[in-house]
Amino acid sequence: MKIYNSERFTRLPNAFLFDTDNTLYPYNPAHASAQKAVRDKVVKTFSILPADFDKAFCEARNQIKNRLQHTASSHSRLLYLQRMLEILGLGSQVLLALDFEQTYWRTFLSNAILFEGVKELLDDIRLLGIPTAIVTDLTAQIQFRKVVYFGLDRYFDYIVTSEEAGFDKPHTAPFQIALEKMRPKGDCIWMIGDNAVNDIRGGREQIKAVTLQKIHAGVELGTGQSAPDASFNHFDTLRKLIAKLGDK
Repeated sequence: MKIYNSERFTRLPNAFLFDTDNTLYPYNPAHASAQKAVRDKVVKTFSILPADFDKAFCEARNQIKNRLQHTASSHSRLLYLQRMLEILGLGSQVLLALDFEQTYWRTFLSNAILFEGVKELLDDIRLLGIPTAIVTDLTAQIQFRKVVYFGLDRYFDYIVTSEEAGFDKPHTAPFQIALEKMRPKGDCIWMIGDNAVNDIRGGREQIKAVTLQKIHAGVELGTGQSAPDASFNHFDTLRKLIAKLGDK
């Protein structure tokens, strides 16, 4: 673990905020497996080339994101797949769009594995009596499914999705709603996430949080205004820091 602003780590926080995707588990392996499963199914169903799927899906995703901007629905696999089918000249095909979406998320969850030490860390925090919340982008249904699939529903006191907030991070709404729900007894809030802009810069600028960035394959350390107060590779090191502060 690397601490860059030691003066921000003199005591335990009054509340913990956690990002989910690519923070509590590695996102890319699960996504790659899920995307392949959908590609294979679409290619077989319509006898098209994988390259045709990739091109149409990429175009559909870009169109949806450009249209919906920083909202939860901008991440919707269902909307991506519906638009992809339309781009392929097949119409909306709502039944198939739903089937492909279920294939994506079923495969995604079966390939998503929590980082080591996550549950142990959350146990430590619960024993300390410090409130916790998830602050995450995407729609509520799938994020709730992830939390239940990982068996984390009993570890967190609250969850705020960008669907509920109306905006993705780093907008102030998700952070403020989390604090309104938690009602921490003080103003020392820790934000733990992987994204240098959405989690780290957002947490600092919106609620003046102490920011900790989870670093692993594919994640670059934030710099400048997006630089974290600390970074870590393994949750065990975060557990050690909390234990040390708890002994003071």
